[in-house]
Amino acid sequence: MPTTTKATTRDNLSPANLMREIQAGYPGAQRTLFRHYHIGGCKSCAFSPDETLEDLCRRNSIEDAVSVLNQIRDSHEEDAALFITPEELRNLLDSGDEVKLLDIRTREEFDAVSIRGSILMSQPVMQDIMAYWNPDSPLIIIDHTGEQCLDAAAYFSGHGIRNVRCLQGGIDAWASSVDPDMPRYVIN
Repeated sequence: MPTTTKATTRDNLSPANLMREIQAGYPGAQRTLFRHYHIGGCKSCAFSPDETLEDLCRRNSIEDAVSVLNQIRDSHEEDAALFITPEELRNLLDSGDEVKLLDIRTREEFDAVSIRGSILMSQPVMQDIMAYWNPDSPLIIIDHTGEQCLDAAAYFSGHGIRNVRCLQGGIDAWASSVDPDMPRYVIN
């Protein structure tokens, strides 16, 4: 089984690295692999964190593992561009422009603490967004720490919502930097 002996950073990742190292450097790697190559999104196309990107590509009949790694890097940059800081969101809300806040946390989390004007994600809300919301108006996805929102953003973007953003750091960052009176919590 391949192992890496030197410290791994994004700059020195290669197709010879283990998938756990690729995912540590690029947290959206699995989403990218699924979106572009249908790898890693379900049980039938899953991969092991202990296999290399080269082995994964070989097993899936992809000849150019370097191109796959480059796609992962490009997607990482695209993901980073989707984030809006809590301060930027506060300014956007203060501007008076139409902004929709979609909270994708659990009902319990939402009931405990939420940003004024946000809507809890549900199946009816999702259908309403697709059918009636202006696809060019900002739709800001909110989660707890900013780690789960990119999947929801990708879903809505893929369905024609053109101005989807994610709250960087989630509601925890909002409470920390914009609304210090808002209670914060930890999920175990």
